[in-house]
Amino acid sequence: MTSTPSVALLDYGSGNLHSAQRALARVGAAVTVTDDHRVALAADGLVVPGVGAFAACMDGLLSVRGDELIDKRLAGGRPVLGICVGMQILFDRGVEFDEPATGCGQWPGTVERLQAEVLPHMGWNTVRPGADSVLFAGMDPDTRFYFVHTYGVQTWEMLPSDSLAAPVLTWADHGGEFLAAVENGPLSATQFHPEKSGDAGATLLENWVRTLA
Repeated sequence: MTSTPSVALLDYGSGNLHSAQRALARVGAAVTVTDDHRVALAADGLVVPGVGAFAACMDGLLSVRGDELIDKRLAGGRPVLGICVGMQILFDRGVEFDEPATGCGQWPGTVERLQAEVLPHMGWNTVRPGADSVLFAGMDPDTRFYFVHTYGVQTWEMLPSDSLAAPVLTWADHGGEFLAAVENGPLSATQFHPEKSGDAGATLLENWVRTLA
């Protein structure tokens, strides 16, 4: 990269903004925490964090027109990275306590309660990256990432396309399979927290920041 890539960290009332800001700065990004559309559209990359309930995160996102911002960036091929619930809200809908909520609809699918005896899924876990993953490039198979969640996407529902490259899917297990990450053109997301995953998370963020050049 010939210049420092700029990253807008979307502030919509949800997410580990300070830890995410530090983690991105650690890997060489110039980070701005913002809800300003002009700033977020102009940045090389946009990060959408998220913690808490699906419906509450969507309410916060809609309050700053974050859904429109994501749409505009992706329409122009501009990279977006969702983290934790910031990944979940990219799907069609979430169901928590039997109450459905509408998501951004960038991907088909439903965020549902994991089928595990012990919840939340909290702590370190390995993942199984898909072939040709950019986010997990250079990592050992036993690399662990930090998860904190009770809900997740357990079935990938996007139909194959002859005209578009297939998304790269990364899976993990906790009482059954769930999506740990998705790489789909300019749109990427992780269910785990890279900003809380030490050197492994730093490597993943560095791999993503390199795509912004």
